[in-house]
Amino acid sequence: MAREFTIATYNVNSIRSRLHIVMPWIEKTRVDVLCLQETKVKDEDFPIEVFKDAGYNVVFKGQKAYNGVAIASRHEIEKTFYGFDDLENSPEDEARLIRCMIQGVVVVNAYVPQGRSIDNPAFQYKLRWCQRIKELFERNYMPQTPLVWCGDLNIAPQPEDVYAPEELEGHVCYNSMVRKAFYDVMGLGFTDLFRRFNPGPGHYTFFDYRVPNGIKRHMGWRIDHVLATEEMAGLATGSYIDMETRLADKPSDHAVLAASFLIV
Repeated sequence: MAREFTIATYNVNSIRSRLHIVMPWIEKTRVDVLCLQETKVKDEDFPIEVFKDAGYNVVFKGQKAYNGVAIASRHEIEKTFYGFDDLENSPEDEARLIRCMIQGVVVVNAYVPQGRSIDNPAFQYKLRWCQRIKELFERNYMPQTPLVWCGDLNIAPQPEDVYAPEELEGHVCYNSMVRKAFYDVMGLGFTDLFRRFNPGPGHYTFFDYRVPNGIKRHMGWRIDHVLATEEMAGLATGSYIDMETRLADKPSDHAVLAASFLIV
């Protein structure tokens, strides 16, 4: 008998500063899996008991004051790996990438480097990071694997994913090089679930704190994604951005993005 299975992603910009949003949201939605990025906390200080009290298992890897990823689930979490299985793997990679198995579905939670500026070495690191995750998928998973890849990927793939595409062209999150990097990985067989159910402009997951009245002026970016392999995409029933999480008191600069599936 099929049942709904929902996976969400949320860049919290400090988990301890955003618990007042995260915990009521998961208690209200009873989301099956929540992928978190930019938790900004050392492992020993992660609020694991808060999640356990809400009925969620959680795995995480963090660093003090920056980076950090976590996956919370109402179900058992199995086969957890941190970072890349390559010779370049570093503690920073491990605080940006978690993959595990939940209810027979591979869940990959990524916080892709932002890149700083096009002429900064950090941008080349970002492009290499995208290549490495493609190689990780190729090494470990078949195209038919039930897999969902989500997170803050710091890439807006199409003109409708930014509020002013002509003006913003050349930004580290919106340029021809990152678009190519994104679609190189997508070419392995991923479907952009939000776009499958929500075509057209005006749908954004990120609104910069520094832009005055950015939400009211619709000055946003769609840089958070839930991407699925063919098998999971075939089970998808919908995807949405929950803007209430961005409009809440003391919010992150990101909103929650979720996708639902019917699985057996």
